[in-house]
Amino acid sequence: MEVQLENVENSICKGISLKVKSGEILVIAGRTGAGKTTLLNIIAGLIPYKGRILFDGKVADHLPPEKRQIGYVFQNQLLFPHMKVWENVAFPLKVKGFKGEALKEKVKEALQMMGIGELWDRYPSTLSGGEAQRVALARAIIGMPKLLLLDEPFSKVDLGTAKRLRLHLKKIQREMGITTLFVTHNLQEAFEMGDRIALLEEGRIQQIGTPEELLFSPANCSVSSYFGNPNVFWCLGQKGLSIGVAQVDLGSFSLIVPWSGKRILKVAFFPWNVYLSPDPPPGPKVNRFKGRIESIERVSSLTKVKVQIGKSLITVDMEESNLREMELREGKEVYVIIPLRWIRTFEVEDGV
Repeated sequence: MEVQLENVENSICKGISLKVKSGEILVIAGRTGAGKTTLLNIIAGLIPYKGRILFDGKVADHLPPEKRQIGYVFQNQLLFPHMKVWENVAFPLKVKGFKGEALKEKVKEALQMMGIGELWDRYPSTLSGGEAQRVALARAIIGMPKLLLLDEPFSKVDLGTAKRLRLHLKKIQREMGITTLFVTHNLQEAFEMGDRIALLEEGRIQQIGTPEELLFSPANCSVSSYFGNPNVFWCLGQKGLSIGVAQVDLGSFSLIVPWSGKRILKVAFFPWNVYLSPDPPPGPKVNRFKGRIESIERVSSLTKVKVQIGKSLITVDMEESNLREMELREGKEVYVIIPLRWIRTFEVEDGV
């Protein structure tokens, strides 16, 4: 289902216009208080708003929440504690009149799709955070919604579980083709999940585009700042090394980067994905360079360290405790490590 918002607003959201393509995952990113949850509630018809919302080109403003064909996973799951797992998942269909074997078959199918068929007879209080989240997702998709709204669905689970759930959810979303709006403040989550990202700030959309567009071509300082002012370099030349990997010339140093076979225009990596060492690091000498600390700036709980490599400056985010432990100071030589897995590239077809 295609979703279109035309100048939608209330006390929090300020004149939001956007289009969500049928079958895509649009991530709504932004800091706490930006209006992300409010926007989902508006689309779901749960709170009043001005403007127009269209589903597949048809105005949906008059539709009550239960008629909008939406599955919604709230941040706090909202599982019924007195109901077993299968009853929680069955609830949306019971409301619609399903019962008997037809209902049980639908529940079994939804649970199996989420990989939790064995939890059928359990109560929510006996579930882990990841299991409870899978139950909430099963309940959201059981009615075969045309639109799925997810409000920071993995914020209450550990990093490893969140990673597995993201992969599983994206696989199911692709199989079912459900148009999805996914709210998060987690950058890694936004980049992993989003076909496109909409950055929301103080109730206004700052930019909508692919992760690469927001990373490499931010519309304004707000977008660049939200994405942590990443280290971005123009590629001056490239050489394919093997399938999926290339060496790029960034001027003062060369880097091994992921590669799809196209021409690489720019390379980027986030300051928190760069590591420093006062001593030569062990292991293969891939993406490891010697540099000198030019400046150290303390910003809230983080310390921003700028390291000079040749004529280039690289920004590194560090914890203050790590800085003290390594005895790093301005003018000191350090080793810079840039892991291959965290490097992103902006590629174009030859001739572009």
